[in-house]
Amino acid sequence: PLVMVNVNRSLSAPLSIWCDQQDSLSVRDSGWIQIYCENNQEILDFTLQAFRIAERTLLPVMVCYDGYILSHMAEIVEVPEQEEVDQFLPPYHYPYPLDPEKPVTLGPVGVPEYYEEFRFTQHEAMENARKEIEETMALFGERFGRKYRPVEGYRVEDAGVVLVSMGSVCGTIKEVIDALRRGGEKVGLVEIRVFRPFPSRELREILSGKKVVGVVEKALSPGATGPLYADLAGALGDRPPVTLNFICGLGGRDVKEEDIRQALKTCHAAARGEAVKKVNWLGLREKVVGL
Repeated sequence: PLVMVNVNRSLSAPLSIWCDQQDSLSVRDSGWIQIYCENNQEILDFTLQAFRIAERTLLPVMVCYDGYILSHMAEIVEVPEQEEVDQFLPPYHYPYPLDPEKPVTLGPVGVPEYYEEFRFTQHEAMENARKEIEETMALFGERFGRKYRPVEGYRVEDAGVVLVSMGSVCGTIKEVIDALRRGGEKVGLVEIRVFRPFPSRELREILSGKKVVGVVEKALSPGATGPLYADLAGALGDRPPVTLNFICGLGGRDVKEEDIRQALKTCHAAARGEAVKKVNWLGLREKVVGL
């Protein structure tokens, strides 16, 4: 079992060591379970859960959190006692140890006669991991009092316009939603914590009946859309709500409250039937790129 805690950074070129989520999202099809953290408490909590998930699924787990924004921030967290962690993660015995009496081939070449079957079984393992992820999150909540779900809604019950995002930007979005709610604006957030396996069913359920959905993401697939937007659009079925994409925060660009307000303003315009772009850029310095 393998767990990697990934401090999210930008992709070259040009060279950048600052934060966005293009690094982990560019390997979304490599077979790793991917979990995204909003704050430092979640980094600790999901790292503990990742080991249990990896041990029970035999899939690698990537715990992703935003570089600098979280990796260089000091924040008070609740650290469980060692005894509590040992109960949650008891001693582990790998079911396929190296044994000269039972030789196996590790890391073989995937020849055409077998490669497709390998990928099929990998896909099946990822699908089956959904149950283990939910059970691990539930057990963690029982043991430590902090409850998580692969997808969580924030003030979405009566919201006509909903933003979807993942990572630390969700904290900023929540602040904006609270402020707008005080003014009577019915807006909400759907926060994706588990990106792989992709929570299609949960997203269809929580976004059912919404007028407009805006996907706010720190990643881009050049020549297409943001990867989260593409996956969500494919998951919403035959009669989806109006779905818009908002690219932001690339290469460490700050995502400010006014950026989130602009995204919501565009979503409201779409809800009124006005023509808006499917893919929108927040915080883009338009004069620099000649717009």
